[in-house]
Amino acid sequence: MEQIKYRNELKYQCSEQQLRMLEMRIRHLCPPDPNAGADGRYTVRSVYFDDYWNSCYYENEDGVNRREKFRIRIYNGNTDDITLECKQKINGKNHKYACALSYEQCRDILRGSFRLPEASDPVLNKFFLNYRTRFYRPKVIVEYERTPFLYRAGNVRITFDRNISASSRVQNFLKPKLYARPVMPSGMQLLEVKYDELLPDYIYNELQLENLQQTAYSKYYAARRFTRD
Repeated sequence: MEQIKYRNELKYQCSEQQLRMLEMRIRHLCPPDPNAGADGRYTVRSVYFDDYWNSCYYENEDGVNRREKFRIRIYNGNTDDITLECKQKINGKNHKYACALSYEQCRDILRGSFRLPEASDPVLNKFFLNYRTRFYRPKVIVEYERTPFLYRAGNVRITFDRNISASSRVQNFLKPKLYARPVMPSGMQLLEVKYDELLPDYIYNELQLENLQQTAYSKYYAARRFTRD
């Protein structure tokens, strides 16, 4: 049986000025993600799910040690490549399972009329179980621009996420244009650092700035809180 590998994840809220300074430093150490566009960025759009009791929302608010959430994700608005993801968090570390969805499957899930196919992926099976027994439904869309960098040693991934916005109009997830509102204070962005066992010291040192503090920021929780108020 394959052993599950959980990854470390560090998050920092930064001003745009801080983010630009850190990005300049990292560019000299880590190559950009080859999936990024000519400008080094791509757009991430995710629709997050929660149950009838909003358990994911309140578990995040309470800092529950062991929790998971489901989301459907597309990049650059491309509905030809749709992914269902289950993200688990245990003892501050994360693991993600994923499977592909067809456009029709995604559409039916958003409509609340999804039926499980006879042959399906374990991730989809688990999602469908929650969909039927806990009434998982789409709650909020989160969209942002990501500038990603990779470093092979330690499987390090550093991302600069800008213009994080949210929309409660989940029916618009598959549309080309999403109208959403910012969820972070004006001028603030997010730095994320993910790695397996070890973050090299010289990368860690380059990410240090005065007044830069680690945070437990959750895009999902921030988006739900913003759209629920």
